[in-house]
Amino acid sequence: MINETEHLSTGADFLDQLLNGGYENDILTTIYGPSGAGKTTLCLLPMIRMAGKGKKIIFIDTEGGFAVERIKQITTHYQEVLHSSIFFRPTSFEEQEQLFHKLKSFINESIGLIVVDSISMLYRLELGKREDIQRINASLGEQVALLMGLASNFHIPVLITNQVYADFNEKDKVSMVGGDLLKYSSKCLIELKRNNSHRELHLRKHRSIAEGKLTDFQIVNEGIKENK
Repeated sequence: MINETEHLSTGADFLDQLLNGGYENDILTTIYGPSGAGKTTLCLLPMIRMAGKGKKIIFIDTEGGFAVERIKQITTHYQEVLHSSIFFRPTSFEEQEQLFHKLKSFINESIGLIVVDSISMLYRLELGKREDIQRINASLGEQVALLMGLASNFHIPVLITNQVYADFNEKDKVSMVGGDLLKYSSKCLIELKRNNSHRELHLRKHRSIAEGKLTDFQIVNEGIKENK
């Protein structure tokens, strides 16, 4: 029996089994991979489960990836999800900084889930146009630390999506944007890989599950489906 006080269902039974119950309530979970791999869909599914519990969801959308039509495809209870969600859409890294500074004031007992999709989009854009890289990296570190504190103090799951870039030395390998900062801050790391309609989910890190677990899946109207 899944302990609901410790986990939030991923919204897919096969993924709940892989994660021994779902997303843990007091840690950062980072889902990373290339564009179109399914990162946003993996964030939408637990939102539906959380809305059914009567809790509020904070969704920070830096990429414009949230689509009402997609929620309508996944669930007939889409209005409940929308009414339960508080949306923010920063359009610059400065706006993202300001939002994170204010985020603490939005968190209370009614909040059951925080989603940041993605943590790195505006960060990468800022790196490309400014020279004070150290300050930008420090700001990202502060934002991630804040999310860690909220997850731990309020015992709520925090889901972060992250982009990847190609490794010039190993062309078949990709690395997360933000590097060690996101790697060490996240107690659960999930990598998604895409090859046409075929997708793979790799568990790269978890505080209580051996790394290396993987499963094949596909994106369908109702969310995701395991390939057996």
